[in-house]
Amino acid sequence: MASRPNDDRRPAQTTAATGDQWVIGHGHQRAVVTEVGATLRSYTVGDRHVLDGFGPDEWSHGGRGQVLAPWPNRLGDGRYGFGGVQAQAPLDEPERNNAIHGLVRWLPFVMTGRAQNRVTLACTLHPTPGYPFTLGLSVEYRLGREGLVVTADAENLGPDPLPFGLGFHPYLTLGTATVDALRLRVPARRRLVTDERGLPTGSAEVAGTELDFTGGRLIGPTRLDTAFTDLERDGDGNARIELDVPAGDADAEGPERAGVAGGRDGGATLWMDERFGYVMVYTGDTLPPGERRRSIAVEPMTCPPDALRSGESVVELSPRGRWTASWGIVPR
Repeated sequence: MASRPNDDRRPAQTTAATGDQWVIGHGHQRAVVTEVGATLRSYTVGDRHVLDGFGPDEWSHGGRGQVLAPWPNRLGDGRYGFGGVQAQAPLDEPERNNAIHGLVRWLPFVMTGRAQNRVTLACTLHPTPGYPFTLGLSVEYRLGREGLVVTADAENLGPDPLPFGLGFHPYLTLGTATVDALRLRVPARRRLVTDERGLPTGSAEVAGTELDFTGGRLIGPTRLDTAFTDLERDGDGNARIELDVPAGDADAEGPERAGVAGGRDGGATLWMDERFGYVMVYTGDTLPPGERRRSIAVEPMTCPPDALRSGESVVELSPRGRWTASWGIVPR
Protein backbone atom coordinates (compact mmCIF):
# COMPACT_ATOMS: atom_id res chain seq x y z
CA MET A 1 0.00 0.00 0.00
CA ALA A 2 1.41 3.40 -0.96
CA SER A 3 2.30 5.63 1.96
CA ARG A 4 0.35 8.84 2.43
CA PRO A 5 2.40 11.99 1.70
CA ASN A 6 3.43 14.15 4.63
CA ASP A 7 0.84 16.78 5.49
CA ASP A 8 3.31 19.63 4.87
CA ARG A 9 3.73 18.50 1.26
CA ARG A 10 0.06 18.53 0.34
CA PRO A 11 -1.62 21.62 -1.11
CA ALA A 12 -4.08 23.57 1.00
CA GLN A 13 -6.55 23.56 -1.87
CA THR A 14 -6.91 22.37 -5.45
CA THR A 15 -9.01 24.28 -7.98
CA ALA A 16 -10.01 23.74 -11.57
CA ALA A 17 -8.59 27.15 -12.49
CA THR A 18 -4.99 26.95 -11.25
CA GLY A 19 -4.53 23.47 -9.78
CA ASP A 20 -2.86 23.03 -6.41
CA GLN A 21 -2.60 26.08 -4.15
CA TRP A 22 0.39 26.17 -1.80
CA VAL A 23 0.15 28.40 1.28
CA ILE A 24 3.21 29.66 3.17
CA GLY A 25 3.37 31.90 6.21
CA HIS A 26 5.64 33.74 8.62
CA GLY A 27 4.25 35.79 11.51
CA HIS A 28 1.43 37.93 10.11
CA GLN A 29 2.54 37.25 6.52
CA ARG A 30 0.81 34.82 4.19
CA ALA A 31 1.35 34.02 0.51
CA VAL A 32 -0.39 31.64 -1.88
CA VAL A 33 1.37 30.14 -4.92
CA THR A 34 -0.43 28.10 -7.56
CA GLU A 35 0.55 24.99 -9.49
CA VAL A 36 -0.22 26.64 -12.83
CA GLY A 37 2.71 28.88 -13.72
CA ALA A 38 4.13 28.91 -10.16
CA THR A 39 1.99 32.04 -9.94
CA LEU A 40 2.04 34.25 -6.84
CA ARG A 41 -1.71 34.50 -6.34
CA SER A 42 -1.71 36.59 -3.17
CA TYR A 43 0.54 38.12 -0.51
CA THR A 44 -0.99 39.56 2.64
CA VAL A 45 0.29 40.94 5.93
CA GLY A 46 -2.45 40.65 8.51
CA ASP A 47 -5.57 41.99 6.80
CA ARG A 48 -3.54 44.09 4.38
CA HIS A 49 -3.24 43.05 0.73
CA VAL A 50 0.28 43.80 -0.48
CA LEU A 51 -0.53 42.45 -3.95
CA ASP A 52 -3.57 42.97 -6.14
CA GLY A 53 -3.91 39.31 -7.03
CA PHE A 54 -6.88 37.08 -7.79
CA GLY A 55 -9.23 34.69 -6.04
CA PRO A 56 -8.77 30.97 -5.39
CA ASP A 57 -11.30 29.96 -8.05
CA GLU A 58 -10.04 32.45 -10.66
CA TRP A 59 -7.12 32.33 -13.07
CA SER A 60 -4.57 35.04 -13.71
CA HIS A 61 -5.65 37.91 -15.95
CA GLY A 62 -3.36 40.75 -16.92
CA GLY A 63 -0.30 38.70 -15.96
CA ARG A 64 -1.11 38.96 -12.25
CA GLY A 65 1.63 37.27 -10.23
CA GLN A 66 2.99 35.28 -13.16
CA VAL A 67 6.50 34.04 -13.94
CA LEU A 68 7.60 35.30 -17.38
CA ALA A 69 10.04 32.92 -19.10
CA PRO A 70 11.89 32.15 -21.31
CA TRP A 71 11.33 35.79 -22.21
CA PRO A 72 9.48 38.64 -20.47
CA ASN A 73 7.25 41.18 -22.19
CA ARG A 74 6.80 41.28 -25.97
CA LEU A 75 8.49 39.37 -28.77
CA GLY A 76 7.80 40.93 -32.15
CA ASP A 77 6.18 38.54 -34.64
CA GLY A 78 7.00 35.75 -32.17
CA ARG A 79 9.98 35.00 -34.38
CA TYR A 80 13.69 34.82 -33.55
CA GLY A 81 16.85 32.92 -34.32
CA PHE A 82 19.60 31.58 -32.08
CA GLY A 83 22.62 29.42 -32.91
CA GLY A 84 21.35 28.76 -36.41
CA VAL A 85 17.95 27.61 -35.11
CA GLN A 86 14.80 29.52 -36.13
CA ALA A 87 11.83 29.65 -33.78
CA GLN A 88 8.21 30.77 -34.12
CA ALA A 89 6.17 31.29 -30.97
CA PRO A 90 2.36 31.59 -30.87
CA LEU A 91 1.09 35.16 -31.24
CA ASP A 92 -0.88 35.58 -28.02
CA GLU A 93 -1.04 39.36 -28.45
CA PRO A 94 -2.56 39.13 -31.95
CA GLU A 95 -3.69 42.76 -32.15
CA ARG A 96 0.00 43.75 -32.11
CA ASN A 97 1.35 40.64 -33.82
CA ASN A 98 3.45 39.80 -30.77
CA ALA A 99 4.13 36.82 -28.55
CA ILE A 100 4.04 38.00 -24.95
CA HIS A 101 5.46 36.95 -21.58
CA GLY A 102 6.98 33.63 -22.56
CA LEU A 103 5.62 30.11 -22.26
CA VAL A 104 5.78 28.83 -18.66
CA ARG A 105 3.03 30.98 -17.15
CA TRP A 106 0.37 28.47 -18.26
CA LEU A 107 2.37 25.30 -17.53
CA PRO A 108 1.94 23.11 -14.42
CA PHE A 109 4.82 23.24 -11.95
CA VAL A 110 5.73 20.48 -9.50
CA MET A 111 6.30 21.22 -5.83
CA THR A 112 9.89 20.13 -5.03
CA GLY A 113 10.41 21.59 -1.57
CA ARG A 114 8.30 23.05 1.19
CA ALA A 115 8.47 24.31 4.76
CA GLN A 116 6.11 26.50 6.76
CA ASN A 117 7.58 29.71 5.31
CA ARG A 118 8.74 28.62 1.86
CA VAL A 119 7.79 26.62 -1.20
CA THR A 120 9.78 25.66 -4.30
CA LEU A 121 8.09 24.80 -7.59
CA ALA A 122 9.79 23.52 -10.75
CA CYS A 123 9.00 22.72 -14.35
CA THR A 124 10.81 21.53 -17.46
CA LEU A 125 10.16 23.42 -20.67
CA HIS A 126 10.62 20.86 -23.41
CA PRO A 127 11.38 21.82 -27.04
CA THR A 128 8.53 23.34 -29.06
CA PRO A 129 8.46 25.39 -32.30
CA GLY A 130 8.38 28.52 -30.13
CA TYR A 131 11.38 27.47 -28.02
CA PRO A 132 13.35 24.54 -29.45
CA PHE A 133 15.47 24.08 -26.31
CA THR A 134 15.19 22.23 -22.99
CA LEU A 135 15.05 24.52 -19.97
CA GLY A 136 14.66 23.56 -16.33
CA LEU A 137 13.23 26.32 -14.16
CA SER A 138 12.56 26.41 -10.43
CA VAL A 139 11.17 29.26 -8.33
CA GLU A 140 11.33 29.51 -4.54
CA TYR A 141 9.02 31.81 -2.57
CA ARG A 142 10.17 32.50 0.99
CA LEU A 143 8.67 34.64 3.77
CA GLY A 144 10.74 36.01 6.64
CA ARG A 145 11.58 39.09 8.64
CA GLU A 146 12.76 40.71 5.40
CA GLY A 147 9.35 40.16 3.74
CA LEU A 148 8.97 38.08 0.59
CA VAL A 149 12.06 36.80 -1.22
CA VAL A 150 11.76 35.11 -4.62
CA THR A 151 14.68 33.14 -6.04
CA ALA A 152 14.70 31.69 -9.55
CA ASP A 153 17.10 29.03 -10.81
CA ALA A 154 17.43 28.14 -14.51
CA GLU A 155 19.37 25.23 -16.01
CA ASN A 156 20.05 24.21 -19.61
CA LEU A 157 19.03 20.55 -19.75
CA GLY A 158 19.67 20.14 -23.48
CA PRO A 159 22.71 19.39 -25.65
CA ASP A 160 23.04 22.87 -27.18
CA PRO A 161 23.35 26.45 -25.86
CA LEU A 162 20.05 28.25 -25.29
CA PRO A 163 18.85 31.87 -24.93
CA PHE A 164 16.95 32.87 -21.81
CA GLY A 165 15.21 35.84 -20.24
CA LEU A 166 13.09 36.11 -17.10
CA GLY A 167 10.57 38.43 -15.55
CA PHE A 168 7.88 38.53 -12.85
CA HIS A 169 4.54 40.35 -12.86
CA PRO A 170 3.33 41.40 -9.37
CA TYR A 171 0.80 44.21 -8.95
CA LEU A 172 1.47 46.29 -5.82
CA THR A 173 -1.40 47.88 -3.92
CA LEU A 174 -1.63 50.12 -0.86
CA GLY A 175 -5.39 49.76 -0.61
CA THR A 176 -6.28 53.05 -2.30
CA ALA A 177 -9.04 53.27 -4.90
CA THR A 178 -6.52 54.33 -7.57
CA VAL A 179 -2.77 54.74 -7.81
CA ASP A 180 -3.04 58.44 -8.69
CA ALA A 181 -2.45 59.69 -5.14
CA LEU A 182 0.50 57.37 -4.44
CA ARG A 183 4.15 58.36 -4.43
CA LEU A 184 6.39 56.29 -6.70
CA ARG A 185 10.16 56.18 -6.78
CA VAL A 186 11.94 54.39 -9.65
CA PRO A 187 15.75 54.77 -9.45
CA ALA A 188 16.25 54.66 -13.23
CA ARG A 189 18.14 57.14 -15.36
CA ARG A 190 16.82 55.90 -18.70
CA ARG A 191 13.65 54.45 -20.19
CA LEU A 192 13.00 52.56 -23.39
CA VAL A 193 11.31 54.30 -26.30
CA THR A 194 8.80 51.98 -28.00
CA ASP A 195 6.72 51.88 -31.16
CA GLU A 196 2.96 51.31 -31.46
CA ARG A 197 3.52 47.56 -30.91
CA GLY A 198 5.32 48.11 -27.61
CA LEU A 199 8.70 47.12 -29.09
CA PRO A 200 11.85 49.14 -28.28
CA THR A 201 13.24 51.54 -30.85
CA GLY A 202 15.85 53.13 -28.57
CA SER A 203 16.23 54.69 -25.14
CA ALA A 204 16.10 58.15 -23.62
CA GLU A 205 17.08 59.88 -20.39
CA VAL A 206 14.20 60.45 -18.00
CA ALA A 207 15.61 63.63 -16.43
CA GLY A 208 13.27 66.56 -16.96
CA THR A 209 10.41 64.46 -18.36
CA GLU A 210 7.09 63.25 -16.94
CA LEU A 211 8.68 59.80 -16.63
CA ASP A 212 11.32 60.95 -14.14
CA PHE A 213 10.55 59.22 -10.84
CA THR A 214 14.15 59.09 -9.59
CA GLY A 215 13.44 61.41 -6.65
CA GLY A 216 10.00 59.99 -5.92
CA ARG A 217 6.79 61.89 -6.75
CA LEU A 218 3.04 61.50 -7.09
CA ILE A 219 1.89 59.31 -9.95
CA GLY A 220 -1.04 61.62 -10.65
CA PRO A 221 -2.51 61.19 -14.15
CA THR A 222 0.74 59.77 -15.60
CA ARG A 223 0.11 56.67 -17.70
CA LEU A 224 2.88 54.14 -17.35
CA ASP A 225 3.55 51.10 -19.50
CA THR A 226 7.24 51.82 -19.47
CA ALA A 227 10.45 49.82 -19.25
CA PHE A 228 13.13 51.58 -17.21
CA THR A 229 16.85 50.79 -17.17
CA ASP A 230 20.23 52.21 -16.10
CA LEU A 231 19.16 51.54 -12.53
CA GLU A 232 20.80 53.08 -9.50
CA ARG A 233 21.78 50.41 -6.98
CA ASP A 234 22.58 50.29 -3.30
CA GLY A 235 25.80 48.95 -1.84
CA ASP A 236 24.35 45.43 -1.90
CA GLY A 237 23.80 45.69 -5.66
CA ASN A 238 20.03 45.85 -5.40
CA ALA A 239 17.76 48.38 -7.10
CA ARG A 240 14.70 49.43 -5.09
CA ILE A 241 11.35 50.68 -6.39
CA GLU A 242 9.29 52.34 -3.66
CA LEU A 243 5.56 52.96 -3.40
CA ASP A 244 4.12 55.08 -0.58
CA VAL A 245 1.06 56.95 0.62
CA PRO A 246 2.34 60.53 1.05
CA ALA A 247 2.31 61.82 4.62
CA GLY A 248 -0.89 63.70 5.36
CA ASP A 249 -2.87 62.12 2.52
CA ALA A 250 -6.48 61.43 3.38
CA ASP A 251 -6.11 57.76 2.53
CA ALA A 252 -3.42 57.47 5.19
CA GLU A 253 -5.81 58.45 7.99
CA GLY A 254 -7.67 55.13 8.03
CA PRO A 255 -7.28 52.36 10.63
CA GLU A 256 -3.87 50.84 11.18
CA ARG A 257 -2.96 47.66 9.33
CA ALA A 258 -0.14 45.37 10.35
CA GLY A 259 3.17 45.50 8.48
CA VAL A 260 5.99 42.95 8.60
CA ALA A 261 7.08 44.24 11.99
CA GLY A 262 3.68 45.71 12.94
CA GLY A 263 2.43 49.28 12.44
CA ARG A 264 0.47 50.99 9.72
CA ASP A 265 0.29 50.38 5.97
CA GLY A 266 3.03 52.82 5.02
CA GLY A 267 4.16 51.49 1.67
CA ALA A 268 6.05 48.75 -0.10
CA THR A 269 9.50 48.36 -1.60
CA LEU A 270 10.25 45.97 -4.44
CA TRP A 271 13.96 45.18 -4.75
CA MET A 272 15.82 43.21 -7.40
CA ASP A 273 19.39 42.02 -7.68
CA GLU A 274 21.92 42.82 -10.41
CA ARG A 275 20.63 40.08 -12.71
CA PHE A 276 17.55 42.22 -13.29
CA GLY A 277 18.71 45.16 -15.40
CA TYR A 278 15.24 46.39 -16.34
CA VAL A 279 11.95 47.09 -14.62
CA MET A 280 8.57 47.50 -16.30
CA VAL A 281 6.11 49.79 -14.54
CA TYR A 282 2.47 49.56 -15.60
CA THR A 283 -0.47 51.56 -14.24
CA GLY A 284 -3.00 49.25 -15.86
CA ASP A 285 -4.68 51.75 -18.16
CA THR A 286 -5.43 49.09 -20.79
CA LEU A 287 -6.98 46.60 -18.35
CA PRO A 288 -10.75 46.03 -18.32
CA PRO A 289 -12.87 48.74 -16.65
CA GLY A 290 -12.87 48.31 -12.89
CA GLU A 291 -9.28 47.08 -12.87
CA ARG A 292 -7.59 50.11 -14.39
CA ARG A 293 -5.21 52.10 -12.18
CA ARG A 294 -6.31 50.33 -8.98
CA SER A 295 -2.78 48.92 -8.54
CA ILE A 296 0.60 49.20 -10.20
CA ALA A 297 2.58 46.38 -11.79
CA VAL A 298 6.29 46.55 -11.00
CA GLU A 299 7.98 43.88 -13.12
CA PRO A 300 11.63 42.89 -12.64
CA MET A 301 13.10 41.84 -16.00
CA THR A 302 16.51 40.49 -16.94
CA CYS A 303 16.22 41.82 -20.48
CA PRO A 304 14.15 44.35 -22.44
CA PRO A 305 11.12 43.58 -24.59
CA ASP A 306 11.95 41.83 -27.89
CA ALA A 307 15.25 40.60 -26.47
CA LEU A 308 15.28 37.21 -28.19
CA ARG A 309 15.18 39.05 -31.53
CA SER A 310 17.63 41.83 -30.63
CA GLY A 311 19.94 39.75 -28.43
CA GLU A 312 20.03 42.60 -25.90
CA SER A 313 20.90 41.34 -22.38
CA VAL A 314 19.87 37.77 -23.23
CA VAL A 315 21.34 35.11 -20.95
CA GLU A 316 23.13 32.40 -22.96
CA LEU A 317 23.28 29.13 -21.06
CA SER A 318 25.69 26.42 -22.16
CA PRO A 319 24.66 22.76 -21.77
CA ARG A 320 24.23 21.99 -18.05
CA GLY A 321 24.85 25.69 -17.35
CA ARG A 322 22.95 27.22 -14.42
CA TRP A 323 21.82 30.72 -13.53
CA THR A 324 20.20 32.25 -10.41
CA ALA A 325 18.55 35.57 -9.59
CA SER A 326 16.50 37.03 -6.73
CA TRP A 327 14.02 39.79 -6.02
CA GLY A 328 11.58 40.53 -3.25
CA ILE A 329 8.97 42.75 -1.63
CA VAL A 330 9.29 44.48 1.73
CA PRO A 331 5.97 45.84 3.07
CA ARG A 332 6.37 48.93 5.27
